[in-house]
Amino acid sequence: MADPASYRPAPGSIPESAGVYRFRDEQGRVIYVGKARSLRPRLSSYFQDIANLHARTQTMVTTAASVEWTVVSTEVEALQLEYNWIKEFDPRFNVRYRDDKSYPSLAVTLNEEFPRLQVMRGPKKKGVRYFGPYSHAWAIRETLDLLLRVFPARTCSSGVFKRAGQVGRPCLLGYIGKCSAPCVGRVGQATHRQIVDDFCDFMAGQTGPFLRRLEKQMQVAAANQDYEKAARLRDDIKALERAVEKQAVVLGDGTDADVIALAEDPLEAAVQVFYVRGGRVRGQRGWVVDKVEDLSTGDLVEHFLQQLYGDDRADGWNDNVPREVLVPVLPDDAETVTSWLRDRRSGNVDLRVPQRGEKRSLMETVTRNAQQSLALHKTKRGSDLTTRSQALAEIQEALGLADAPLRIECFDVSHIQETDVVASMVVFEDGLARKGEYRRFVIRGQAGRGDTASMREVITRRFRRYLDDKAATGELGDDGTAAADGAAAGTGAVVLQVGGEVPPGIDPDTGRPRRFAYPPNLVVVDGGAPQVAAAQQALDALGVDDVVVVGLAKRLEEVWLPGEPYPVVLPRTSEGLYLLQRVRDEAHRFAIAHHRSRRSKSMTQSALDGVPGLGETRRKALLKRFGSLKRLSAASVEEIIEVPGVGRRTAEAVVSALAAHGASRGMAVNMSTGEILDDAPMPPKAAPHDASPTLGAVAPDPAAPDDPADAHDPEVQ
Repeated sequence: MADPASYRPAPGSIPESAGVYRFRDEQGRVIYVGKARSLRPRLSSYFQDIANLHARTQTMVTTAASVEWTVVSTEVEALQLEYNWIKEFDPRFNVRYRDDKSYPSLAVTLNEEFPRLQVMRGPKKKGVRYFGPYSHAWAIRETLDLLLRVFPARTCSSGVFKRAGQVGRPCLLGYIGKCSAPCVGRVGQATHRQIVDDFCDFMAGQTGPFLRRLEKQMQVAAANQDYEKAARLRDDIKALERAVEKQAVVLGDGTDADVIALAEDPLEAAVQVFYVRGGRVRGQRGWVVDKVEDLSTGDLVEHFLQQLYGDDRADGWNDNVPREVLVPVLPDDAETVTSWLRDRRSGNVDLRVPQRGEKRSLMETVTRNAQQSLALHKTKRGSDLTTRSQALAEIQEALGLADAPLRIECFDVSHIQETDVVASMVVFEDGLARKGEYRRFVIRGQAGRGDTASMREVITRRFRRYLDDKAATGELGDDGTAAADGAAAGTGAVVLQVGGEVPPGIDPDTGRPRRFAYPPNLVVVDGGAPQVAAAQQALDALGVDDVVVVGLAKRLEEVWLPGEPYPVVLPRTSEGLYLLQRVRDEAHRFAIAHHRSRRSKSMTQSALDGVPGLGETRRKALLKRFGSLKRLSAASVEEIIEVPGVGRRTAEAVVSALAAHGASRGMAVNMSTGEILDDAPMPPKAAPHDASPTLGAVAPDPAAPDDPADAHDPEVQ
């Protein structure tokens, strides 16, 4: 723990103008970002008698090792720069609102040739328009089922859509009139796009004009004695009216507003938002947050508004700033926040506290939801701050550590019979996963070497990179000062840093953290004594002596220490054991997902590698046309020739290569066509290494959004 006096700025060195400041720890990581109307009194408040500070603020200032600040011209600019830095650095001590549960939304994939309507959870994607979020997925499906009668847009997955186009038959929804069946050419791209646009307009609140247009069409059809069309339009109008009736009117004046309410205690706060459009509640969402310091309700509201409206996205109506934002308490600097919201909306925004009438009643309803959300959150074991602190304390006591293991890294190796050997590294800080710092390793030339050699190599590579980054830290620029971070570059802001040195763990060229610059307090390996010994040997060879290594064996959930003949056995009810299990299971899931992804790619490539005349472009065209390797194996030479760019000689070579590939894998193959026979006896499928079920294990998902894809260092990836 650092003494705040050791890095306190010199008297008179802090400017009195508006700005944004950052605290960094010994490794150079940004651990807290704040803004101030006047930097001098604000920063000075952190260096008073530590006993007078909030408990979490005490932890922050003793964890920090340096402080720096950026001077800006206006308070609105400080507000925006603070948000950008919080988003970029994800400081551990900042207020970070996280969803108290996963809320589903109705998504329209406008980025596709034929947009799809679907229920979607998780982070928002570019080019997709979202409506909601809703409290329950069944509410979306029920509404969608009513609206598909009027807006017969595509709802099927890409696989179903492609297969329908290949066989020339639509799915059931296409036969019953709830899909316009663009997969088989019943409507063109322009017509289907118009259907989707009408659906989006209706969901965005333009219900009145659309209903009036249908009524006019119904009257025209009746006047022309086209009674079947008139009856169909009548039924469509009734379906739309039923869908609209499900959304109760809460504001009689048809106001567009976001109603925000909070419920808080000394440690945490819960936030609920009702999205009101056209006077109707169109969505609801909730967040919870750990209080980092002694924040007032107004401070919490200000931080929440930053997160809610800070992103430059306009994928759906709920991402835009509405005309009215109703809050329980105005922020301390309400004028600056209102000006910032007006800039985000490019129009007038009324930020206020409702005092009476239906808006006040709606605020009370949202407040009750926030109170219930906070009570429910307190019962969740893994997210509770007190429980996480208890778990870290139990691990510290059981392993005899000097400090609580605030940063834990876990490694796991995955393979099948020592082929496609990969490894994973997951990171937990303060008992929570830091998915942005996960890493994946590819182990090459491992045949016959075993798990311990793989584990030794992974630990060596990870900590060699740490030592390399550590040796490169502390470099100064030509003028003896550190370069500004990318967020401030080009803005005219002035960066002042105490000491004038580049913080450890920061790349002096880019100003961003190095990927492996942060050492863990504790390394956990998936395995027993052999894996622990291999990891310790790797650290000893590199001269790393300040990192503790343990292994968690699956059989009895025993904790093994290097050189110890007997394991440490934690009670089954221990929060520390539960945290270690979650860390180990997450590393296992991440390794299995990476292994399966590489194995799938290698199987496809090995079957078509070396085929004369078949390059990467034609290989992709074949797989796109037939959908899978099995379907391609079942195709005849004549069917393969139909793929553009593939001639008869190449098609015959593909059939021969697939026949040889199937025979080598023990499959029954029709040698004249290369087809893999469905009734062929298949050899038993080996399970991925260490794939035994464990307590709290999560099923691997190769397409999981938390898998950092191929943007990592080539040595690691």
